[in-house]
Amino acid sequence: MSAPSIPAGFDFTDPALWETRNPIREFAELRRTAPVWWNPQTDEQSGGFRDGGYWVVSTHEDIKEVSRNAELFSASRKGTVIRLPGEVTPEQIEITGALLLNMDPPKHTKIRRIVAKGFSPRAVEGLRAALAERAAAIVHAARTEGHGDFVEQVACELPLQAIAELIGIPQEDRHKLFEWSNQMLNYDDPEYGGASTAEVSARASMEILGYAWNMAEARRAEPLGDIVSQLVHADIDGEALASEEFGFFVILLAVAGNETTRNAITHGMKAFVDNPEQWELYKRERPRTAVDEIVRWASPVTVFQRTATADTELGGQRIRAGDRVGLFYSSANFDEDAFEDPFRFDITRDPNLHLGFGGTGAHFCIGANLARLEIGLMFDAIAEVMPNLTELSAPSRLRSGWINGIKHWQVRYE
Repeated sequence: MSAPSIPAGFDFTDPALWETRNPIREFAELRRTAPVWWNPQTDEQSGGFRDGGYWVVSTHEDIKEVSRNAELFSASRKGTVIRLPGEVTPEQIEITGALLLNMDPPKHTKIRRIVAKGFSPRAVEGLRAALAERAAAIVHAARTEGHGDFVEQVACELPLQAIAELIGIPQEDRHKLFEWSNQMLNYDDPEYGGASTAEVSARASMEILGYAWNMAEARRAEPLGDIVSQLVHADIDGEALASEEFGFFVILLAVAGNETTRNAITHGMKAFVDNPEQWELYKRERPRTAVDEIVRWASPVTVFQRTATADTELGGQRIRAGDRVGLFYSSANFDEDAFEDPFRFDITRDPNLHLGFGGTGAHFCIGANLARLEIGLMFDAIAEVMPNLTELSAPSRLRSGWINGIKHWQVRYE
């Protein structure tokens, strides 16, 4: 393979890059010439890590290989978020190990087994009727407005209401989660970060933790028969979440159950607007394959990272123990070797082995079925109530090194 023609100083986690575009040309260049490529970083660029850079893993097959090997590629050593606020200390990074996302087996296996109770097929299916009703109400309210911000009026609402429905948060409190998750995750965007990004992010995390801790303690004292009561009380195997563990679970929901799903819905609607023949097909046939194509196309999380626990080799490159390895799902989901005509938005694509819910290993998204349900219900409701939705202005992209987000999108509802 020839050396990739990537400009000096280019960083695949640069928030300013993702604010303007998805680096599809550069990803294609890496897949062709250097599937595993060292991306050097200055201390300022590294966003809290100060370790010289990371490996960009760009192909579908290599990302699956890393995802399957939790022993060799750790989620806990440096966490899974590849770019943190620049003011973050190593001690603060270590604290994030309390998140399921940043755990390795066997601790990950135990906590995931407890949390999975809330995402069983039966539990998710039990939400269908309530969420379908909520999706219809959301689009009817937007249609009444006539026009507005699709993100705030439509895309964010069902994921927030689903979280509230799932764990018993009063619906009037759901927008607290919206604000806290924006502040916690979107620290590279001035609209959310404020003057001290690390401080704002940490404060939002503590707000969610405190809220969830109080909820867990209340259910521990007076069980209500809901999912929170189940999670914080020991079952037949003696397993339960401590109140602080439940708090970190709610933080995970704010990331995976809110931020990513709302971005998938927004990117999906934008794809339908740009590909009207696909929208007509969806309205006419509602193919079961549509949701996974929306997730593939959106790739709401552009990248998570792992840290090598020993010297190894990947994609022909020597990886040293302690090196960070970036799993760029936003590249893998458009890998020509994994998908036929990957840059065509095709809601009948089948099979569709995308990595939009992570790799195939232990960290495959625990809420994938809930996300699929929400996305499908939302687009069904849009197709029924405002099938001729049109764009008024181009979307405003999030300034983030690891979330493929849209902050605002002005549309007309009709």
